[in-house]
Amino acid sequence: MSRKGPIISIEDDTDDQLLIKTILKELGITNTLIFFPNGLDALLYLETTQEQPFIILCDINMPIMNGIELRRRIEQNEYLRKKSIPFLFLSTADNPLEIQIAYDMTIQGYFKKDNNFHDLKSKFRTIYDYWQCCLHPNSNNG
Repeated sequence: MSRKGPIISIEDDTDDQLLIKTILKELGITNTLIFFPNGLDALLYLETTQEQPFIILCDINMPIMNGIELRRRIEQNEYLRKKSIPFLFLSTADNPLEIQIAYDMTIQGYFKKDNNFHDLKSKFRTIYDYWQCCLHPNSNNG
């Protein structure tokens, strides 16, 4: 994890992408924000990039490859597993079974998308600040 590395958002809804972009801008978060519309595109990027992302924010329900499948593929890939990129689900889905499956795959958090802009912004502030302070196997100052 690089505290200055890109924030990876796997989100197929363009309105939610705009919302995330707006929130990060308002919070003054300067990490590059990279969107992928599905898990497969994100996986291809993660497998080939030399960058050390700061965090992955992933929706659950997406076309082509959903969030659960993406997390499973990351855990099965030694290169990606060793990068130890914090992986959090950010979804409107709050099915208890999906939440249990997600945590069984050693995710670092599962957050429900708030309908209220202020509440979602507050949630992002908390997530960002936590990972800025957290010690991590691949932490560095850059």
